[in-house]
Amino acid sequence: MPRGDKDTYTDKQKRKAEHIEESYEHKGLSKDEAEARAWATVNKQSGGGERKGGSGRTTASSEKQTARSDSAKRAAKTRQGHSRTSGSSLESQSKQSLMVEARSKDIKGRSSMTKAQLVAALGRHG
Repeated sequence: MPRGDKDTYTDKQKRKAEHIEESYEHKGLSKDEAEARAWATVNKQSGGGERKGGSGRTTASSEKQTARSDSAKRAAKTRQGHSRTSGSSLESQSKQSLMVEARSKDIKGRSSMTKAQLVAALGRHG
């Protein structure tokens, strides 16, 4: 599939991109820049084309549920006065989400760590 090909997008995604593009053009952006931003927004919201043969990136519904749950728990802790990186906020996350965070911070030895060790390492890493 050539880069920029929109065949794998659903009609709904195409309409959404068109609407976003019009909004950007109304704000004074060039047509090309508005189109680029519109498709970037659609991709960020839906993960790319949804038809068979699309980007190939899929997230299991259980992973999405876990991510939503972890996010809600962190938000609740923040409202209770705990910072995002506080130990209690990290403890409320699943081991899987801690692993993702540890990977993004390039913490060495993370694959063999327990959840408690991940919390400690992330707490030290800031």
